[in-house]
Amino acid sequence: MEPYIFTDQNFNEEVVKSDKLVLVDFWAVWCGPCKMITQTVKDLANEYSDIIKVGKLDVDNNPVVPTNYGIRSIPTVLFFKNGSIVDSVVGAVQKEKFVEKIINFK
Repeated sequence: MEPYIFTDQNFNEEVVKSDKLVLVDFWAVWCGPCKMITQTVKDLANEYSDIIKVGKLDVDNNPVVPTNYGIRSIPTVLFFKNGSIVDSVVGAVQKEKFVEKIINFK
């Protein structure tokens, strides 16, 4: 399963109103560290789709949501549960760090 594509238009419905834990990867095409975690995000979408919704939001094409959540550097990964941010990761980190956070919210 590929990661969801979140946009300014679908963010509220797909993320805020989701009944699952949601991982949102804020990224941009030109961002080197973002590219470093692309495969990790895809792997998480495949391996944990039963317990978490995993998706990406391109900050250049969707400026409203990143502004609303104060995203100042990318990659930033926010974890949402019941419409609220419950955790975050800034920068390119190892897959294990994301897995640890997912398991903690299981």
